[in-house]
Amino acid sequence: MAYTLSALLDQFDPVYPEEATFKDRFYQLLQEPFCFERKNLKGHFTGSCWVTNESLDKVLLLHHVKLDRWLQPGGHADGNTDLLAVAKKELEEETGILSHLSIGPGIFDLDIHVIPERKNVPEHEHFDVRFHFIAADNISLIINEESNALQWVPLDSVIELTNYEASFERMVNKTKAL
Repeated sequence: MAYTLSALLDQFDPVYPEEATFKDRFYQLLQEPFCFERKNLKGHFTGSCWVTNESLDKVLLLHHVKLDRWLQPGGHADGNTDLLAVAKKELEEETGILSHLSIGPGIFDLDIHVIPERKNVPEHEHFDVRFHFIAADNISLIINEESNALQWVPLDSVIELTNYEASFERMVNKTKAL
């Protein structure tokens, strides 16, 4: 079942003040043409997965080749307006995980972050919708060409590993509250 981003945003109750600001900006971007496509260089929507194990004490992160940072699996919508489907597709492509549990169709976290200029693509913003998934932490993972590494990270180590980035701190705290 596909969920429209507008409906998901309507149901999302921000936990942190910055998410309320992000939510407003997400609604604004929805009015822009090509907001689900990379050709919108003002910014575009992405879908990603905050993947925890069943015990909620580990998170699956990848070390992104181009950005040289630890991130959650995710990627561009490339025209697909169903960001939950985008997130699931990216999870499978970037980790090899084919069976996973999504925690409801709702949004786990919203974030807007700047992507630096690279080659012929100017600096722009990603409007990232993050969904919570649960997967077994003992299954085989398959790393793809977009990552240097892929690993389960103890929840208490995520904030330091991601250089105390606010969005990761939010997701860690939300996980601890589950």
